[in-house]
Amino acid sequence: MPLVDIAAVARLIAEAGAEEALPRFRQLAAHEVTQKASGELVTVADHAVEAVLTRRLAELLPGSLVVGEEAVEADPAVLARFERDEYVWIIDPIDGTGNFAKGRPVFAVMVGLVRGRELLAGWIHDPIEGVTAMAEAGQGALLAGPEGERRLRLTPAPPLAEMTGALNAGTFGSKELAATLARNRRRLAALDGLHCAGQDYLRLVRGEMHFLLFSKTKPWDHVPGLVIHREAGGFGQLLEGRAYRPTDIASYGLLSAPDEASWRTLRQTLLQD
Repeated sequence: MPLVDIAAVARLIAEAGAEEALPRFRQLAAHEVTQKASGELVTVADHAVEAVLTRRLAELLPGSLVVGEEAVEADPAVLARFERDEYVWIIDPIDGTGNFAKGRPVFAVMVGLVRGRELLAGWIHDPIEGVTAMAEAGQGALLAGPEGERRLRLTPAPPLAEMTGALNAGTFGSKELAATLARNRRRLAALDGLHCAGQDYLRLVRGEMHFLLFSKTKPWDHVPGLVIHREAGGFGQLLEGRAYRPTDIASYGLLSAPDEASWRTLRQTLLQD
């Protein structure tokens, strides 16, 4: 029996985006955009979406906990909730805040559900396009939007020379990995990242590219996409060669590929000296 009604969660996420994010898009005053200690931007929309989803998701699954990106920014001790034997919702209220703040329509609302090391469910909602990718462990992956709903299923991996994908290793990730990728990216057909993990994962699960790498590994950026990609038939691991866990907030890097064999080939190609 499914743990939660993934369609009901998708509706909550879409409502939060419609109520709190879209009315503020391209309407932000200067004082409504600030900078975190890390240098990343945050807006009033981030806080508003997270507040709504924190309340609604906790009500949907009684006894569950919530780890929101902005809550962790305010109090890093919130991360200790991952260490408890409870269901934990993970919220990225506006993924791609830099794009959102600049009026670029490339952002997403992302939610994951975990328990301990288990990645149980994920949702990525594009408020502009009105589509949501969603998945629950063992139940497959779906893409729902104005044109209806369809199953997401990756096609088999093509030869390495025919693969395309995005390599995201910039300001907020490992400088060592960024330098390595800069040397080796010409070995593959590397696309530009969108400065929005959610939108890059949407490209991946829709089959618009084959691989995706990040040097920043915070759980709100990746748990939703990893679950959806896995349930669509894909394979993702940390570059060190083990499964991603919600506590892997500052690991070396994370790579997703069509299957384990292509993952290993891509890793070898990207990390070679």
